[in-house]
Amino acid sequence: MKAVTGPVDDYRVSNRIFFRLFQLGNTLQTRSASLLGVTAVQWAVLGALSAERSVSGIALGDLAEYLMVSRQNLDGVLKRLERDGYVERTVGATDRRARIVRITPKGRDFWDGLERRIGEFYRAATVGLGGEEKASLSRQLDRLQSNLKAMGGAEPQRDEPPAAD
Repeated sequence: MKAVTGPVDDYRVSNRIFFRLFQLGNTLQTRSASLLGVTAVQWAVLGALSAERSVSGIALGDLAEYLMVSRQNLDGVLKRLERDGYVERTVGATDRRARIVRITPKGRDFWDGLERRIGEFYRAATVGLGGEEKASLSRQLDRLQSNLKAMGGAEPQRDEPPAAD
């Protein structure tokens, strides 16, 4: 790759980075659906709900914020996961207006089987990347995400799923 020498080259490199992120997101979506049988968003929802601190569920709004998706888009995903018996929505214990989402026993079993396949997916997708390269890439992506969020004044992303109310 040609060395970056000025603003035009910096623009081109930045453009390539963001275009590649766009392509990666689309590739992740299609590969997860074909190889794992779930969409990337379904994968993310089940992963968040299966976390230890999410045993009692997560408020719908908090889950949408954590996943960085709109409540409307999340609602469609949850309807499909509910239809399959993997998640359930209930009213909040302290606030009856709040909707709490939790993984069902069937969803937990599904996730446990899926998680093993996700490990293989990760290994295949990161072939040729060493441990420090993956850690560095993760830090760099975190920095990009933080910068993008700062542009819009949004709250920083949580590393852990939020707890239910």
